[in-house]
Amino acid sequence: MVRGTGPGESGPGPVDRLAHRVPDLGALQLLIAIAKLGSLGRAARELGITQPAASSRVRAMERQLGVALVDRSPRGSRLTDAGALVTDWARRIVEAAEAFDVGAQALRDGRDKRLRVAASMTIAEYLLPGWLIALRHERPGTAVQLLAGNSQFVADRLLADEVDLGFVEGLTIPSGLDGVVVARDRLVVVAAPSHRWARRRGPLEPSELARTPLILREQGSGTRQVLDAALGGLAEPLLELASTTAVKAAAVSGAGPSVLSELAVGEELASRRLVRIPVEGVALDRALRAVWRVGHRPAGPARDLLSLTRLG
Repeated sequence: MVRGTGPGESGPGPVDRLAHRVPDLGALQLLIAIAKLGSLGRAARELGITQPAASSRVRAMERQLGVALVDRSPRGSRLTDAGALVTDWARRIVEAAEAFDVGAQALRDGRDKRLRVAASMTIAEYLLPGWLIALRHERPGTAVQLLAGNSQFVADRLLADEVDLGFVEGLTIPSGLDGVVVARDRLVVVAAPSHRWARRRGPLEPSELARTPLILREQGSGTRQVLDAALGGLAEPLLELASTTAVKAAAVSGAGPSVLSELAVGEELASRRLVRIPVEGVALDRALRAVWRVGHRPAGPARDLLSLTRLG
């Protein structure tokens, strides 16, 4: 006899349905590794699984989501436009899972130490994970909450007392905050090998870069602020995207040139999916800063994290 759903029973709830629609963490980590390494085989090795298993997992994820995520060819694996967007979302889910893991560990240890951090995208993606791993060794019971956004987002979170420590990429320390330089970075002009700039014999003039529509981060990002100041103004963007990953994927696809942190494009430059375009007579170096509210010098876990980031 088929049993109906009575007053005390219920069918699958929203959480159950969501679990069937969203890929598991292992699949999301694989997609992020493919985006970083440009190769399904290298991504599989990094995650300690076989290439057939990785291929099967990608196909299962594509069936689950109903979209193609990865274009495979003898030269490697490249994210589709949909794949780049899904990878950006996946990164946030994985970061949230890592923060969950740290928090759960703190609960298991019966400790109440907490650190709230906000970081601009480049720092959050390419520097902060290493710093947090080091902090975990120093303070294994610290529960870390991480928020990522542009430099203006970080300043707003600090001024609202929603985080204890921030990291920004802009030209100056935002009003109402104190800070210190913790690292140096360089912006680089990049384009796909098929772009006409990749075939130039000489460096690009700053004036040509300034008047060319570029793929850029949104207003409020430190990268865009530094570039705008260095060139004395920018043309209307070709595309305006909200994450470094999305900007990079668009540039790799051949949509147009972009300017990104050297930290963010190392893998793409090494694999020739992007080409560095020299620019003459313009300084694109920048300082990366830790920041906090005026009069609230970092203490406890925030002070320990700051000490781990400082230049030697």
